[in-house]
Amino acid sequence: MHSSYRALCSDFYINAKMNVRMELPTNREPVLDLFERARRSFPAMNAFRRYKDELALESAANATPHRWMAIRAASVRTGVVNPSNEEDMYSVHRLAAEVSPYYLSISPLDLEYIELLYGFDLAAKENHDEIAASALLSGSPMAALLENEDVKISDCQPMLGMNLLNEDGLEAHFEIKTRTNAKGTPAGSEPISVYLTLRKYDPVTDLTDLTGQLDELIERGQRLVDQYAVPNLLVPLRDEIVTRSY
Repeated sequence: MHSSYRALCSDFYINAKMNVRMELPTNREPVLDLFERARRSFPAMNAFRRYKDELALESAANATPHRWMAIRAASVRTGVVNPSNEEDMYSVHRLAAEVSPYYLSISPLDLEYIELLYGFDLAAKENHDEIAASALLSGSPMAALLENEDVKISDCQPMLGMNLLNEDGLEAHFEIKTRTNAKGTPAGSEPISVYLTLRKYDPVTDLTDLTGQLDELIERGQRLVDQYAVPNLLVPLRDEIVTRSY
């Protein structure tokens, strides 16, 4: 299904996070050794950046796909933007899960959760909140709230969180993020975003199982995206945006 994502949105991306309970080292040797290991696997990731709260290794902004890895005080994060195949979608996340615990001295006791986020950006020139309300609420009981001609929608950002019953410690969240200013127009060129976030708490007791846990999260996340996020969120939003552009 990943090959058709770009037909539904302007950009899509997959981010992963390993969150820890104790602060990670930020001194030169472990950080640079980890980034050098990542660069050997992905030579295009050759730009070392220092931001306010993180150290990052990135490929060029216009690279396809664009990959990055970042270290914050309590997390290791990775991301890929506009991957073209399944290998591109997940390879940098698997690398981080495989090697960063050893470079940064992360133990299973320290590992609080692993997280996977699927993000989809849809460019829209009209009022984002009106688009979201029309696309996602029409025909529902809440739609009656919008029939009053004396009201104007100022915020419509649905979010649904759930615990997956057959997976201890696994949460999933679907979220719509709109970006409309006080004048009712999009904030600059900011898109409407659709997010699916999966989070697994206390994922492993042995670090050798971490990549396997990530793969299980990937399998579950891919299924939720294709079966639920795409037909029930992305397609209605895309269709509403297209309709309003004529």
